[in-house]
Amino acid sequence: MDAALDRWVPPETAPPETIHKAMRYSLFAGGKRIRPVLCIAAAETVRGGPVAGVEDAACSLEMVHTYSLIHDDLPALDNDDLRRGRPTAHKVFGEAMAILAGDALLTLAFEVLARLDSIDSSRKIRLVEELASAAGTVGGMIAGQVHDLEGEGAEPDPELLERIHRAKTGALLRASVRMGAIYAGASGEELQALSDYGEHAGLAFQIVDDLLDVEASSDALGKTAGKDAAQQKITFPAVYGLARSHQMAEQELEACRAALAPFGERAQWLRELADLIVHRKN
Repeated sequence: MDAALDRWVPPETAPPETIHKAMRYSLFAGGKRIRPVLCIAAAETVRGGPVAGVEDAACSLEMVHTYSLIHDDLPALDNDDLRRGRPTAHKVFGEAMAILAGDALLTLAFEVLARLDSIDSSRKIRLVEELASAAGTVGGMIAGQVHDLEGEGAEPDPELLERIHRAKTGALLRASVRMGAIYAGASGEELQALSDYGEHAGLAFQIVDDLLDVEASSDALGKTAGKDAAQQKITFPAVYGLARSHQMAEQELEACRAALAPFGERAQWLRELADLIVHRKN
């Protein structure tokens, strides 16, 4: 993935140099690449083996995810100084350049999809629609961010919690799996099964994220621990408690495995990714 991203993102020496340095600073900060790897794994599950060019489509997911992190860390939103174990983009490049770096990555994501030469135009259009919808304001990532901001200080509420996280985190994770399936030419039944997997994987990811914010250290997380409670955010531990939240994560893992049953051994990589999502330490 890093090699594919490096091909698509202008080098630091390309003018204007500052924006390309800022984009690369956040993009190559050592993230887990969960979203693009889910995309690749879903494509391989459909085809039963390697799928040429899917890593390029997967780049668009990491670009959108990184843009969201850059903006999420800004003082106007979550106001965080640490991301992936080092100072956040606005601490290094200033707020204006951080905003522009996020904007640039979002824009580049759709250029990448438009320039794919390994699939037909109809599938490219479906990928663009999928990513735009997942990042947008109707059940997408931005909607989740709005619900999250407006929910700060509110009474912990299961309905609001689900609305926040199915959009803020779940939508892009679900889209990651769906985009891999679409790229590989999945049938309707295959796309539905993988969508179900993505839905449960996305929810599991957020439950574990909320748990780690309570239970892990800042060093282990690579970002500031304890921020959710400090900002009075609505989280799974706040609504359900730690023990019940751990149980819910395991239930989502079982649901992931059940969704993959029709694919047999072809889905081994997706099964392992679900295990990683639930049992990760950062």
